Amino acid sequence: MNIMKELLLQQFFALMPFVMFNIYYRDKMQNYDRKFIIITSVICLFLSMTFGAGVITGFFYDIRFVIMFFGLIFGGLQTGFILLFEFVLYRIYLGGDGTWPSMITMSIAFPLSILLYKMYQRIHRKSLIILMAGFIISLIPLATVYFHNPEDVTSHLVFHTFAIPIQNAAGIWILIPLFQRAISNKELFIIYAQNEKMEAISHVAASLVHEVRNPLTTVKGFLKLIRESPMERNKVESYIDICTEEIQRTESILSEYLSISKPMTEKREAVDLYLQLQTIIDVMKPYANMYNVNLDMNKTAGPIQILANQDRIKQFLVNIIKNAIEACANVPLGEVNLRLEVINRKAILTIKDNGIGMSQEQVNRLGSIYFSTKTKGTGLGLTFSYQVIHELGGSVSVHSIPQVGTQFSITLPILKDEYT
Repeated sequence: MNIMKELLLQQFFALMPFVMFNIYYRDKMQNYDRKFIIITSVICLFLSMTFGAGVITGFFYDIRFVIMFFGLIFGGLQTGFILLFEFVLYRIYLGGDGTWPSMITMSIAFPLSILLYKMYQRIHRKSLIILMAGFIISLIPLATVYFHNPEDVTSHLVFHTFAIPIQNAAGIWILIPLFQRAISNKELFIIYAQNEKMEAISHVAASLVHEVRNPLTTVKGFLKLIRESPMERNKVESYIDICTEEIQRTESILSEYLSISKPMTEKREAVDLYLQLQTIIDVMKPYANMYNVNLDMNKTAGPIQILANQDRIKQFLVNIIKNAIEACANVPLGEVNLRLEVINRKAILTIKDNGIGMSQEQVNRLGSIYFSTKTKGTGLGLTFSYQVIHELGGSVSVHSIPQVGTQFSITLPILKDEYT
């Protein structure tokens, strides 16, 4: 029974990279890197060797070859040699009669793993390489032990011929495809999220054309008037002042647009939520006007500070407000109202529209990946928004009635020194 527990523990160590990837990269808009693979593999190799299974004193059986092959596939040769160096040092430290047989085994398994890694890179049918790796890596330890001492194999026949080969083969067959699928899904999510952001930005940009054209037309008209009509100096100066104000307004519009279109970073800092909302509303108003939707916000007393990434906050606000505006696109006298207040040391942002609304089933699926109420939408915008809210320790509730409207209530924790 104890040996079964040890084998199951080894399988857990084999799946640790997959688990750690999903925990660490869950809320990040980036995929894995070599540093993550090295750290994860080094930790897993150390744990698997420390808690190795065994029925013979001095011999340790673990998933070292699984971790080694995983490190090569996803981290490259550099990761493989780091793991080899770790294995040699730690195995000498552990000692026992199985030290040199394990070194011989590794001297065979490691070059074969590199060969399989090279084939994995070149061949399109990667599942075939994974299948081969599972068989080869599971048989090498068995062959080494048999040639070193055949009696050890025959005296523990089930352990050596079934348990250990199956453990290594299953580790490779499960870990590699699972991890590959996880990084593929993350890559797709990042691509779709970026496309969703670019779509939102392009829509807002289209509405800004009219907003920028108005002040430019005003400036052009006054400059033409100054040039063609003789007038007093003070009148010319007043016209120049008007032109300057219009140019500054154009600069302000473009600056606000650029603030939401720049690439996102991961840095967190104190962010004034009200100020961010005001900036987003100024940017989104031309977009709302394009759909004949009234967009306004109830002011609150004083700033409301939260600890967040400013770029991610802006993007999630753009996503939700844009959806609310589009929901009112075909509604006469469409309205989107925002209200920001503090209740029980929590910032409560309410976004209410009188658009087409949603059924309860649609509300329940909001935030799910690839679910959208729009015919051409991917749903990634709201998925991203929900992720941002949850990573900030917040929550979101949605109340909607078809053909009546929708209300989003977003709760976010404020900084401790606020409202004390």
